[in-house]
Amino acid sequence: MLETSIAEALAAQLRGNLIARDDPGYDEARALFNGMIDRKPSMIAQCTGTADVITCVNFARENGVPLSVKGGGHGVAGKAMCDDGLVIDLSRMNGVLVDPQRRTAQVQGGATLGDLDHETQKFGLAVPAGMVSTTGVAGLTLGGGVGHLQRRFGLTVDNLLAADVVTADGSFVRASESDNPDLFWALRGGGGNFGVVTSFEFKLHEVGPEILVARIVHPFDDAKEVIQFFRDFMDRAPREIGCVCGIGRLSPRPQVPEEHHGRLAVALTAIDSRREATEENTPLQELASFGNPILSTVTPTQHTAMQSASDNAFPKGSRNYWKAHYLSSLPDEAIDTLLENTGTLPGEHTSFNFETMGGAIRDVDQSATAFPHRNARFSFGIYGAWWDESRDSEGIAWARQLHKAMEPFATGGAYVNALQGDTGDEFKVAYGDNFGRLQEIKQRYDPQGLFDAHQRLLAR
Repeated sequence: MLETSIAEALAAQLRGNLIARDDPGYDEARALFNGMIDRKPSMIAQCTGTADVITCVNFARENGVPLSVKGGGHGVAGKAMCDDGLVIDLSRMNGVLVDPQRRTAQVQGGATLGDLDHETQKFGLAVPAGMVSTTGVAGLTLGGGVGHLQRRFGLTVDNLLAADVVTADGSFVRASESDNPDLFWALRGGGGNFGVVTSFEFKLHEVGPEILVARIVHPFDDAKEVIQFFRDFMDRAPREIGCVCGIGRLSPRPQVPEEHHGRLAVALTAIDSRREATEENTPLQELASFGNPILSTVTPTQHTAMQSASDNAFPKGSRNYWKAHYLSSLPDEAIDTLLENTGTLPGEHTSFNFETMGGAIRDVDQSATAFPHRNARFSFGIYGAWWDESRDSEGIAWARQLHKAMEPFATGGAYVNALQGDTGDEFKVAYGDNFGRLQEIKQRYDPQGLFDAHQRLLAR
């Protein structure tokens, strides 16, 4: 615990609030998306600007205080909170400034994807970013950033033009292709290991306000055939088509016949982001007409609605345990193995899915950014989620078993934002051949490991 006089000295230098353990609102301020995380920092600084961030970084370094940084607080590993230290909470720094002429957006480090889409869509513009609107822009971007638009416009990091960063020594620097290019390289997929990003500058694309969306649900008994068709369809689909194939339990909703409520099903969610696309001339119709679906629609949908459509499937406070692989292909043997190990799918919100890679993602060289998984065909995510703490052991064991069973078909890499971070070198596989260069840049910008609460890149 920090001495009261030291905490008071920090509070006097901040424009934002400093919340200590005994203060009202402490538990609310430390709550994260993943209810399994129960860390108790000594103080939470709700910063209002870069000056507050610099003050907190200097305070933590000078006093030897553990430090973590909270953007949206959506990271499943819960690294936004540290025990017995100081949390830099950026949630009040959530502004988004759009320049529709230049097609750029300045986005503060505490903004969520919902904040970003709300502003950019007023101008019919978008950043390819995420699938859950409550996700923080910062954490998503620093890990690479996947989303529905990635095959057409690339990852979120591929659309990052610059970033403003407070480094471990308290310096405020600009990172771009021309300014501190080594740091800029590391920020594009290297995680929150190098400093506090207070602002991002993104390139925007013409998308929306409406896009065509296919929502298709098949009974679980047809899972093998549906996944095979999904695989083959996406092999020939143009890059304007994005599709996610997942298995989970159907929640009660009017469009789904009551006899299917709560039962396992295969869901396909696909988009056609071209403005000229219509319900009659889109490849999505081929996807929608396959087999005997429980539900199948292809309709114009607000892009913002699409971006928030999965929010209820990832409720804040549920207990989450995730695992991930990248797959270079999806052979029938992999599909058989997957379905043999699906088991009971423990938890109300537990699911797994395949996100299609390729397209613009592969256009970028694997060494051009810290994100190394450019040649993967699919990202495979296992999302264990439940409310009852007594189900933790069962849910964790199930996720690990399925992850292990799919290893023979994996590339050996994984998406850093889908990792729990509880198994030793798990984060190392997220960086692949780029790990060594990330270590060198870490040594340059944070040699004492001030930001090690996120991932430890340097041996200690």
